[in-house]
Amino acid sequence: MRAAGLLALATLAVLGCAPARGPGPTVSLRMVGSPKAASVTIDDRFVGTLDVVSARGVALPPGSHRVTVEAPGHFPYDKIVEAKEGAGPLRLEVKLLPMPE
Repeated sequence: MRAAGLLALATLAVLGCAPARGPGPTVSLRMVGSPKAASVTIDDRFVGTLDVVSARGVALPPGSHRVTVEAPGHFPYDKIVEAKEGAGPLRLEVKLLPMPE
């Protein structure tokens, strides 16, 4: 077993990779709002629809993050949030306004 572990470390070293470390601290982002089918993007990565994010939340690493919520026929919501370790969950209420016809 020890030889297999050493072989794995040697392979990672050759490939220029470091062994995976455990997850770091995170801050919970909780969102509520409408429309429920709106797309939620954090730091330019799609994380789900507003109803899914409302139900599950999102774990963010500490730091600044851009939260964008978009739906067809609505003005987008865009906000920079600061996730501070130990400060408790972030809570956002998002109600997209419909565009005039």
